[in-house]
Amino acid sequence: MIKTAESVSLGHPDKTADYITSYILDRLIEQDENVRYGVEVMVKDQTIVLGGEVGGNVLLSKLEEYVKQAIREVGYDEKYATVWGSKALNINKIKVINLINRQSAEIYQGVEKDGWGDQGVFVGYAAQGAGNINRELYLARTLNKALYEKARQSDNLGLDIKTQITLDDDKILTVVVAIPMLKTEDLTDFVCNVLGQKPQNLIINGTGSYTVHSAVADCGITGRKLACDFYSTAAPIGGGSPWTKDATKADLTLNLYARYLAVENLADNDEVWVYLSSCIGQCYLPSAVMKWRKGNLLGEKALEIEARPSVLIKRFGLHKPVYAKLCREGLV
Repeated sequence: MIKTAESVSLGHPDKTADYITSYILDRLIEQDENVRYGVEVMVKDQTIVLGGEVGGNVLLSKLEEYVKQAIREVGYDEKYATVWGSKALNINKIKVINLINRQSAEIYQGVEKDGWGDQGVFVGYAAQGAGNINRELYLARTLNKALYEKARQSDNLGLDIKTQITLDDDKILTVVVAIPMLKTEDLTDFVCNVLGQKPQNLIINGTGSYTVHSAVADCGITGRKLACDFYSTAAPIGGGSPWTKDATKADLTLNLYARYLAVENLADNDEVWVYLSSCIGQCYLPSAVMKWRKGNLLGEKALEIEARPSVLIKRFGLHKPVYAKLCREGLV
């Protein structure tokens, strides 16, 4: 069976936007672990737009400092600006536009009663194999991470990286890589070594050249890489972006919990899917269902679980500044 999955690096403008909002949330949690937060980010050229709602005992006076430090952590620091100049996001030219206001009092009162901050549906997935995820996605992520780490140490390779893997059962049919290069560099051996086999077809920078990148070549917006963040085509996408909200909103918390339940029930199965739903202002889940595949056999059952926000937030440590780390490393 032919399957394909894609992965993108933190240097991709959409993921840079995800990382900026996650980094800001960490800094606000350091001020108030009960902060309520929902902030989207758009990155275009050298302008960063912040829009959303925040509530809690926090100060927003250092937002520009937080944005710039997040960008440095991605790798677009002063040294990178010296090498790439106007061809990429430039830390020396950043302008921040702040469109953040206070969270709705009506949402706040529901959350304070230990209810979820939004309604939604959430999906967890697990499969036998490395990382307990589908192999094509595991390989795409592994290659992307290796190329990103290589680029962080290079004066020739850029950070805005995409990798795509197509498998036919265990055989790698096609590998597609997009990675900025100032000068053409042969990465064939590197890619083959990382993947452990030579693909039937390897395409590096399909247009022939790739220099202008990041927010200069593309507009980055939070939440546009959900298929990469979650499970590619192996499972439906549950909820919205997990990187733009505090843990009461459920897009991170219940997706993490669904993944946890899927892995917990994987031992005797080949694949497991867990589907959860939430109701704004309420602590109970309207639905909780697990489906599984073992060989050619399929099964399904309703789950009886405790999913109170306060319990899950503490279980996963989401009252602490862990959001940038989760965004960097992924949900799985």
